[in-house]
Amino acid sequence: MLPAVLRGPRPWATGAFLLSYCGLAVVMPLGSVPAFAALATVSYVADARLSAKNTRLFRSLRNNRLGVTLRFALRQMLLLGVLYQAGMSIVAAVYVFTLFYVLQVPQSFLLGRIRRARKLPLETRNIDLAALHIPDTPSSLVMRRAFEKTLHLDVFAVAGLLVSAQTGAAWCALVGCVLTPTLLVVHNATVVNAWLRARRTPSDETMIEHIDTWLKDYRPTVALYFSGMKSSEYQVNMWLDTLAGLGERPLLLLRDRHIHAALAPTPIPVLCVPNANLVMNLDFSTVRVVFYAANVGPNIHMLRMPTATHVFIGHGDSDKQASVNPYAKVYDEVWTAGRAGRDRWALANVGVRDESIVEVGRPQLATIEPSLGLRPADRPLTVLYAPTWESWEPGAGITSVTDSGELIVQRLLDSPLDIRILYKPHPYTGARDPEAKEASWRITELLKQANASAHTEVDETGIAPLQQEVSTVNAEVRDPVGRRRSSADAAERSRDAFLDDDDAAAMSLLASRRDRLYWESRPDRQHVVIEPDGPHLYSCFNQCDLLISDISSVVSDFVASGKPYAIVDGAELGEDLFRKEYTAAVGAYVLSPSAEELDDVLRIVVGDAPDHLAQDRLELKKYLLGPDEPGPMDRFIREVRRLAGSHEPPATQIPAPLESSAQGLGSEKHSPKPR
Repeated sequence: MLPAVLRGPRPWATGAFLLSYCGLAVVMPLGSVPAFAALATVSYVADARLSAKNTRLFRSLRNNRLGVTLRFALRQMLLLGVLYQAGMSIVAAVYVFTLFYVLQVPQSFLLGRIRRARKLPLETRNIDLAALHIPDTPSSLVMRRAFEKTLHLDVFAVAGLLVSAQTGAAWCALVGCVLTPTLLVVHNATVVNAWLRARRTPSDETMIEHIDTWLKDYRPTVALYFSGMKSSEYQVNMWLDTLAGLGERPLLLLRDRHIHAALAPTPIPVLCVPNANLVMNLDFSTVRVVFYAANVGPNIHMLRMPTATHVFIGHGDSDKQASVNPYAKVYDEVWTAGRAGRDRWALANVGVRDESIVEVGRPQLATIEPSLGLRPADRPLTVLYAPTWESWEPGAGITSVTDSGELIVQRLLDSPLDIRILYKPHPYTGARDPEAKEASWRITELLKQANASAHTEVDETGIAPLQQEVSTVNAEVRDPVGRRRSSADAAERSRDAFLDDDDAAAMSLLASRRDRLYWESRPDRQHVVIEPDGPHLYSCFNQCDLLISDISSVVSDFVASGKPYAIVDGAELGEDLFRKEYTAAVGAYVLSPSAEELDDVLRIVVGDAPDHLAQDRLELKKYLLGPDEPGPMDRFIREVRRLAGSHEPPATQIPAPLESSAQGLGSEKHSPKPR
């Protein structure tokens, strides 16, 4: 196997790049102009192809002081050696290459000034910035990989010198040596013009004053505050529709530019404020309720507001240890889906008071289709494997990917039943443990090989148009009002990012259509690896007949479907203890790490054996997610209005708790226990 630094999507280009530079060093002492010209051509093409993708090889070269500038300088020095061996004067070439690098200096200086001028202190969506007159983003021809592109302008001088050395035609060298610096001067003039335009971008002070004025006019009453690492945007995206439907004046306050860039389309005003001092200096005095979807350090910058009620809503109820984080003591209230959340906090005994807990249901689950107990006979049994990630805190059996994932998938592939596998790994998989990432990659390869060996006949005439339509819809989802240019930077996107309620309604229909097209564009019997930009998790729920997962909020949400599910007992607690330890396991078929019980579970799902946990799942649904009436969105709105100080009557009281969790679910085995 090749070293990791040499592996990539273009191995041919990697090999050509390495061999060409080695070949240039070998050919130079020989003075062979044709051979040097051929190898130089290969090195230019391979360098351009690989640097455009920012491959691991190029990052390694850059980190080891062999970046793009040094590579070009090395090739130019070797060229001087070839010219010298061919008996040609190198004085003009030395002057041209010196001038070549001198002319790069103003470009680098001005590009840095342009980027600093264009970087606003905060980014926005759905906030009118017209009064700031933010200019368009400079052309990508000027900004994108500018230094690498201008370095390639030496090709004219290099080509002219090589042709002159081979043929003796001095005019070729003259033309090439004049053309290279001339083009650099023209490019620098373009950069100067872009810098002059960028200077019209409003100053930080002007931008902040404008936003403060907007806050005073808009007077937000409810805010969702969020900070997180890359790939955590799903934690805030799941709350956007709920926030938009509250009937209040909502505001989404983000702390990370990468979260803002990945945020789903929404009509809610969005402020992305990376600077903590700015968060504390902006006027949020009209905000009465602040929601928090994650327990992170930057929350403290908003928690300092004494005039608001601070509510932790999380990003899913589960039996994970993270769901009872002692950090939650800092909030005024903790909202959970159902009675299970209240009991979980009581049993954890980490200082969260029972009177601060409010049961509001899970408004997001409305799109999950309940099971009707019927599966078309001509459709394969569809199994969704959606494991959780390894977590920041090491522990046995947190994720099944590492030790059990391949076994589970292989057992499904080896089953005599007609089975289709949907594999949706957690976005964080491999964030802490590289073995989890490798295991997930092996599962993906297993499914690819299974698809290839099945030789499933695909009607390309029917599939290709659907896939094209998926691409079109995805483009509409990314730019719902058609205002964004692909080269637009954050300042221009903030200026043009508007989505009104009508646009939002259309976007909701588009998202549903995108998911439907996604499934229609996949053959019925083809296994599918769900990428991060693929269909929503709940859309996957609606496609499957059985879920296999770990202890996570995925399972708790899936309970809303009423369908059977299996959980891997990765810590090997044993079925009885596992059910007592984890509430969600009450309605689950428990799998050992070897997944040897999976065949029995499959027989239950296809109806060859009785589903003796069906009634438990019904009772568990109410315990985990709360009653169906009043609906979770109604309960959520009433609780928001209670805190926001509206004149609506207080929320209906949740029925008094039963004497024990066991009574609530029908048997002692259902009682959750502290870990």
